[in-house]
Amino acid sequence: MKKRTAYCPVDYAFQRVGGKYKGRILWFLREGSLRYGELKRAVEGISTKMLTQALKELEEDGLLHREEYLEMPPRVQYSLTKSGEALIPSINQFRIWGEMQMAEENL
Repeated sequence: MKKRTAYCPVDYAFQRVGGKYKGRILWFLREGSLRYGELKRAVEGISTKMLTQALKELEEDGLLHREEYLEMPPRVQYSLTKSGEALIPSINQFRIWGEMQMAEENL
């Protein structure tokens, strides 16, 4: 994993979960493991390239676990690590805030 300079704890955290898709990927994995195709369907608007990149980065940062099964066709499942699970309450707070803001803006 390429080490990135973090200037403070907030910077450190957002480097790992920031961006358009990582928070949503973690949120969808909160109830259990999902296969690649299930994540692709769940995370609307994500390209195959972006999903692959985000999953790789989340795995490198220790937030999710990738389990590969030696079957034909190959099967891969993703699940949260303990570190990833620890983020779910924070992501839920963002969800609550987002719901309130969307309601205020009639979205």
